[in-house]
Order: sequence, then C-alpha cells, then structure tokens
Amino acid sequence: MYNVKGKTGKNDLLELHAPLVKKLAHQLKAKLPPSVEVDDLIQAGMIGLLDAVNRYEETHGAQFETYAVQRIRGAMLDELRNSDWLPRSIRQNARKVEDAMQSLLQQLGRQPQEAEVAQRMKISLAEYQSMLTDCGGHQLIYYEDFHDDDSGHEHFLDRYQSTETDDPLRNLINGGFREAVVDSIRALPEREQILMGLYYEQEMNLKEIGAVMGVSESRVCQLHSQAISRMRSYLREHSWSGVA
Repeated sequence: MYNVKGKTGKNDLLELHAPLVKKLAHQLKAKLPPSVEVDDLIQAGMIGLLDAVNRYEETHGAQFETYAVQRIRGAMLDELRNSDWLPRSIRQNARKVEDAMQSLLQQLGRQPQEAEVAQRMKISLAEYQSMLTDCGGHQLIYYEDFHDDDSGHEHFLDRYQSTETDDPLRNLINGGFREAVVDSIRALPEREQILMGLYYEQEMNLKEIGAVMGVSESRVCQLHSQAISRMRSYLREHSWSGVA
C-alpha cells in the first residue's frame, strides 16, 4: 500500500476507494429518475476520484477519504448538469402539477388531495401517480428559475428581487428564502412532512422510508415528488411575504 517514500501510491488509492465511488453513485441514483444510469454516475465518480488522487496532499491535514468524497460527488453532479438528466417534457409535466396545485390551493384554502389534483388536470389518479413517478428527481430550485422562459410564467424566485440589479441567489443565501422553505414544509400534509424529515434530516433512502411508512419504494418516490411540487406551488403563491 505504500511506496518507497512511505506514502500510499496513486494506483493503490484508486483501487482502495473504487467501492466508495459505487456506494456514492447508488446513493445518488436513489434520488434520481429512472432515466439516469448508475454506470454513468460511477464513471463520472471515478474521474472525480482520479482527480482527488492527483490533487491530494497529505500535508492538507484532511483524511484522503473525506477529500475524495467531495471530489467524487462534485464530478457526479457535474455529469448530471451536463447531461440534463431531467428531460424538458418531465419538467413541463412537473410544472403542470404545480399549476394545478396552486390553483386548487387558492380555491380550497388548503393543500389539495391527489384525486383533486388529478381531476383538475383531467387525468385519472393512476395517470397522475405515474406522472409523479416520472418526476422523480424533481428539485425545489432549477437554474431556469433564475431566468425567464417562453411560457409567460413568472418564476417565484423573481419575487425576491427588490430592484432590477438585485441578485436572487444572494437573497436566497441571506435567509429570506430559507424561511419561506421552512413555511412551505410546515404547510405540507403531515405524511409528507414526515417523509421530508426522514429523507433530508435522517438521510434515509427511499426503501428505508418505505419500510418506516409502510408503503412501497415507488410510492415514497411519488409522495416525495408531490411534496416538492406542493412546496414550489406554495412558494410561488406566498413568497412575496419574504421579500426584503
């Protein structure tokens, strides 16, 4: 494991930490839609590991594995960004779900049930739940949320700009958006609040959450997608209250 200078050789580090790449790839894959191939994540992660091996110096004071995890995850996320892992059609469907939820939230004064959302979208409950499954990996914030699109919709992040030169990202960092996100989580149905807590605070995977909640892994995926859509629609409806 060590070269003549007493330090671990690069090839040995690559071989030793290859299982770490696979572990991180499968953890990330659990949060992504079926269209993402785990082998692509592993390939990107190995590039990140190689980069870590080449850049790491023991004089940094950090354990190599700690440093490598950051480089591996970063390489995988870069690969996802470059490959546009959530197709435009799926984002459009996610936006339709958000629009239906926002409309019903205004009309009912409460979070709508799944059947109500499906009815508003004029599709069956099964079709709606299938759409939620396809939207696995749906995020709270997209890069596109900082820009205009061709649909005529106002992105909810625009509400955080008090002037034309204001930087919405800086406003997010400053905390107003964080408070709004907390409020949006509190507005979720209790079941989805529990799910989000298990997923983001306890860092449990979908299978583990399913075991706790007594539902299938695919059902957890649907509920997670639905919770994200609820939060985005809530933020679009209420985010003006957090503007400085």
